[in-house]
Amino acid sequence: LHNCGFWRPKSLLDTARFTLSFNSCHRKNHQDSQALWKHEAVQKYLETLNKEYQQVTHLLNADSLNDFEQRTLRKRCANLSPIAAAFQEIKEAEREVQELEAMCRELDSRDEKQLLELALEEKETLDKKMNMLCRKLFRLLVPKEKYDRSPVILEVTAGRTTGGDICQQFTKEMFEMYQNYADYKRWTFDIVNYMPAEIGGLHHAAAHISGEDVYKHLKYEGGTHRVQRIPETGMSSRMQRIHTGTMSVIVLPQPEEVDVKVDPKDLRIDTFRAKGAGGQHVNKTDSAVRIVHLPTGLAVECQQERSQQMNKEIALRTLRAKLYQQVIGKQLSQEQSARKLQLGTRAQSERIRTYNFTQDRVTDHRISYDTRNIKEILSGKEALDKLINRLLEFAEIEAVTEYLENLQAFEGEGC
Repeated sequence: LHNCGFWRPKSLLDTARFTLSFNSCHRKNHQDSQALWKHEAVQKYLETLNKEYQQVTHLLNADSLNDFEQRTLRKRCANLSPIAAAFQEIKEAEREVQELEAMCRELDSRDEKQLLELALEEKETLDKKMNMLCRKLFRLLVPKEKYDRSPVILEVTAGRTTGGDICQQFTKEMFEMYQNYADYKRWTFDIVNYMPAEIGGLHHAAAHISGEDVYKHLKYEGGTHRVQRIPETGMSSRMQRIHTGTMSVIVLPQPEEVDVKVDPKDLRIDTFRAKGAGGQHVNKTDSAVRIVHLPTGLAVECQQERSQQMNKEIALRTLRAKLYQQVIGKQLSQEQSARKLQLGTRAQSERIRTYNFTQDRVTDHRISYDTRNIKEILSGKEALDKLINRLLEFAEIEAVTEYLENLQAFEGEGC
């Protein structure tokens, strides 16, 4: 409490006063949450927040506070409480690790080999616990992204290549991968558009995906995915020539309430006969719908339902999502550029991942992460979830690093 008689709430930019020296060398060493946790600047910052929490808790017990001061302190206490609790949890786990390491140093005789093995297993469990607690803490430190809990419109589009139809085939495999991943995460996956290629592949497809934290998990899938493989047919297959192709993924957050007004006068609505699988109505009725937004040139299609009216409603919902994306695109771009990753953007020129079938390797170029067994990744289950969670962890570490760098700049300005 200041002498002027009221509590001035400290923002997160106010709470730390220390010198920070994060440079590119430090950033390279932050390969996991524990590495960042051990950084001196992070420790000082968290100690500052923990002390503030104790001070605020002490002040709340004072009888001399007025209603305004009580409300302000309670709000600040609620913000700091989970951070302080996570900080103490990590400190306790760290003490357990240190005690275990000390015991391991003493267990070096042959008679105690079995005890040493048990201790090492326990240490591995504690290391996993530490990493989980550090991630939990860093999620509390960085601001939550506004659209993380939103459903999404996911679109896939085949690129062009001189190697025949490998792009279309790869696009189909990728779309099926995301469909399987939605099933793995117990999400709802509704196809709104599907344009198959002539030779079993896929030109373009779109789906509406809803469930728990859909955008959070899929936002970093947006971009260009590259495939390297030997075609299954043709001269290249006989000569064992590797071809390279691409496909692109766009992930659009679709908040439950999309407040975008669309004037019917600005729309051109065309109907045509659906293509591909779908029963007897395909190529017999004009059930497919294409809507063009004349002011922007945006066009969407839907041909999955038998009813023209239902396809029109789905297409309008997709169009609103795309128009809404234009509104929030700049904001999302600013948020993501601050992460030094350019993840989750609509930049189709950004090659984010390579799937090398001849070497059975998937490489995510943004985090220099390699994993084997392409079939496991394309199955859309545990292996893909592990890769996506690795991206999320890296983004969290980048966010905390960037946040602390901003604190340094803020301090340097003398604010």
